[in-house]
Amino acid sequence: MSKTQTAEEVVELNPDFSFDLSGDPYNDFLNDHIDVQDLVKKGSKPEPISVDDIIARRKLRGNSARKRKRPVEDEGEEEDSEGDEDSDDHEDDEDSDGSAVSEEEYEGVSADEDEDDPLATSGEESGVEEDEENGKGDEAHDMSDDAEDEEDAASSSGDESEEETQAEKERKAAFFDSESGPSEAHTSFLSMNLSRPIIKSLTTLGFTTPTPIQAATIPVALLGKDVVGNAVTGSGKTAAFIIPMLERLMYRDRGKKAAATRCLVLVPTRELGVQCFEVGTKLAAHTDIRFALVVGGLSIKAQEANLRTRPDVVIATPGRLIDHIRNSPTFTLDALDILVLDEADRMLEDGFADELTEIIKSCPTSRQTMLFSATMTDSVDELVRMSLNKPVRLFVDPKRATARGLLQEFVRVRAGKEAERSALLVALCKRTFKSRVIIFFRSKKLAHQMRIVFRLLDMKCDELHGDLSQEQRLKALQQFRDGHVDYLMATDLASRGLDIKGIETVINYDMPGQLAQYLHRVGRTARAGKKGRSVTLVGEADRKMLKAAIKHSSGGEDQIRHRQVPQEVVSKWAQKLDSLKQEISEILQEEKEEKQLRQAEMELKKGQNMIEHEAEIFSRPARTWFQTGKEKAKAEALSKQQYEAGFDAGKKGKSKEPAQTKPKRDKFAGLSRRAKRRKMAMEEDAAETGAIRAAVRSAKKATRPAKIGEPERRTTSSKKRDKKGVRSKSKTKSKGGAFDKDLGQRPAREGVRAKKGDVIGGMGKKKGGKRKS
Repeated sequence: MSKTQTAEEVVELNPDFSFDLSGDPYNDFLNDHIDVQDLVKKGSKPEPISVDDIIARRKLRGNSARKRKRPVEDEGEEEDSEGDEDSDDHEDDEDSDGSAVSEEEYEGVSADEDEDDPLATSGEESGVEEDEENGKGDEAHDMSDDAEDEEDAASSSGDESEEETQAEKERKAAFFDSESGPSEAHTSFLSMNLSRPIIKSLTTLGFTTPTPIQAATIPVALLGKDVVGNAVTGSGKTAAFIIPMLERLMYRDRGKKAAATRCLVLVPTRELGVQCFEVGTKLAAHTDIRFALVVGGLSIKAQEANLRTRPDVVIATPGRLIDHIRNSPTFTLDALDILVLDEADRMLEDGFADELTEIIKSCPTSRQTMLFSATMTDSVDELVRMSLNKPVRLFVDPKRATARGLLQEFVRVRAGKEAERSALLVALCKRTFKSRVIIFFRSKKLAHQMRIVFRLLDMKCDELHGDLSQEQRLKALQQFRDGHVDYLMATDLASRGLDIKGIETVINYDMPGQLAQYLHRVGRTARAGKKGRSVTLVGEADRKMLKAAIKHSSGGEDQIRHRQVPQEVVSKWAQKLDSLKQEISEILQEEKEEKQLRQAEMELKKGQNMIEHEAEIFSRPARTWFQTGKEKAKAEALSKQQYEAGFDAGKKGKSKEPAQTKPKRDKFAGLSRRAKRRKMAMEEDAAETGAIRAAVRSAKKATRPAKIGEPERRTTSSKKRDKKGVRSKSKTKSKGGAFDKDLGQRPAREGVRAKKGDVIGGMGKKKGGKRKS
C-alpha cells in the first residue's frame, strides 16, 4: 500500500472480520427463537412435497436400463467437461412468475427444456483456468469489441442517467440539505458519543472501525435528520441505521404506559427481514430494547401477540405490516419516530407503490426517515412521495461500482447456441466451481428445473424462490450456510441484502437487463473486503449490459476476464442433458400429480372444518385489506411486467418497458393563466346539455330589467276553474325563475291575504262605477 492513502482506503473493511460469534442465526431462528416456534411445528400442517424424495424413489424403482447406464457416462464426463445452461430466453419470458409447471410445458421437455437445458456447451481446459487464476486470462474487452462498434460507451447502460439539466440541479438543490455529510471524519465508534451498552455490544461483536457508510450516517442520523444513503453491497448499511436507532431509543420514556413502537424498518423480502432482525438483536444485547419480526409466512397470531406488548422496533415486509395495521386492533404507528427503508430503490418501484403509500399515511409526519440501498438514486420524483424533510445525501459509492475484491468472468454464448446454456452451466459446476456457489435465474420455473437436473447428476443443491413455503426457504438458506449443499438455485429474491458467509462464486445463468440487478447479484460475494468471483453467461443480446458491467467495475481491467469453454465439452454435456429430458419430464409430471392430490386433501379438510366449526369460524371478525382483489392482482401484474421488462431491456428492437414511453404533453401546457381558465370554461360549457342551456337562458331573461319608461313587469298568479266552477289556485312563479325553482326556494309572502269584501286603498274601485258584488 502506498504512503499517500485516500480517506476511503484508510477506512477499509477487515476481510477477517466475523460478525456472528454466537452461532448460525438461521439455525437459532429455526430451532430456538421463540417468535418462530410455530413455523417448524408439525401439527396438522402437511409436509411439503420434495423433489429429492421423488428422485430417490425413482432411483430405487430402477425404471429403465437407460438410467443404469448414466453413471458410467458421468464418470468420464466429470473429468474433462463443463456443464452448460440450455434454456432460451423465450421460456423465461413466458413463465417468469414461476407458476406451477403444467404437463404441456414439459412434454418430453424438448420444447421448453431446450430453453433451460441442463447440459449445454461449456468446457474449460485446465490451462485456461490456471491462466485466469494467475491474472493472465483474456479480458472481457475482447468479447465486447463488436459491441463497441455498434454503440458508444456512454450509452451502454440503460440505468445510467443522462447529464443533468440545470432545472434538475436546481430541484435537487432545493430538495436536499446543503450539508453533504458530517463535518468531522470518524475513525472509531468511540468518537461518536454512543452509549456504553451499545459500545459494549460493538466490542463484543468485534466492531472497532466504522465503515465509510457507517462513519457518514451515524452522526447525521443522531441529529434526527432525514438520510438518503448509498454504498456498495457488503459495506455495513444495516448497522449504519440500527446503531443510531438504538442510541435514540436509549433515551425513550419507560414504563408500561409509555411503551410504544417507535421505530419501523421496511424490507422487500422475508429473508432480509430475518437478517436485519438478527443483526439488531445482537447489537441490542446489552439494552432493554425489544425487536419484533413481522413478515409473511410466519404465524400471524404469534405476531399479533408480540405486537400487543408494543415492541420498540418492528422489522416488517409491507404486505404483512398493512395486514396488522388494519386487522390488529391494538397495533398502531401513531408514536413512530424513525422510519427506515432498506433496499429503498426496490421499495419505491411501482410494484410496492400502493403498499408504501398506505404505510406512509399511517405514520406521523414528524418522523425521521432514512433510505438505504446499494443502487439508490437521488431522483427527486421518486423521493417526494416519502415526505422527506430536507434529506442529507450520503453517497459513499455514487458511481454504483462493484466491490473491489470481485473478479468478474464472462462466458460468451454465441448466436444460435442459446440451447447450450444449460450445458455450459453444468460443465462450469462439474469442472471448476464445486462448492459454495449461488446460481441466479430469471424465473422460478427455470430454477426448479435446474435443481432437478443437478440432483439427477448427483450434485448437492437446493432452491430458493417465491414458490416455496417460508419454512422451505429458511431451510434452504440454512442448508447452504451450513455447507450441506454446494449449489443454491435462486431467483432475484436472494439478490438483495442477504449476507451469506463463504459464498465463493456467483453464477448468472442469464445477464439481467438492468445494471442495478447485476450489481445486487454479484454483491452476494466479495463482501466485507473479502475476495469473490462472478461468472456470467452473456448472449448476443446482452452486449449493452456487458459494457455497462465492465465500465462499473471498481477493480479495473485486471478484474475482468473472458472464460472460454471448449466446444467438445459443451457438446458432450448437451447430449447428456438431452438424454435426461424424458426423465425430467416424468419427474415434473409426478410432482404435479402429488401437488394436485395434496390440494384435493386440503380442500376436503377445509370442508370438514367448515361443517364442524361453522359457528366459531363465522364468529371471527372478517379481515380487511386496503385493496380489492382486482387492484391487488393489477399491482402484482405491474410488478411482474417491470421485472420481465428489465430482462428484455438489453434485447434489440422495441422495448416493452412502459417506463420508456414518453409522457403525454399537457393540453394546457404553455398557455397563460388567463388563457388556461378560458379554455377550461369553454370545455365545461361544451359539456352542458340542451336542458341546462335552456334553463340558463330563461333565468337570464327573467332577471333582465325593463326598458326605461315602461312599467315594471310583475308576475301574476293565474287562476283556473275546474269542472264544478270552483276557482283553483295555481302556484305563483318565483321571481328567481328557473334557478329558484330548481333549488326549491319559495317566494317570500308579505302581509295577510285580502278577503273578498275588503277595500284597500281604493285598489278595488273602478273609474265611473261601483265594484260588483
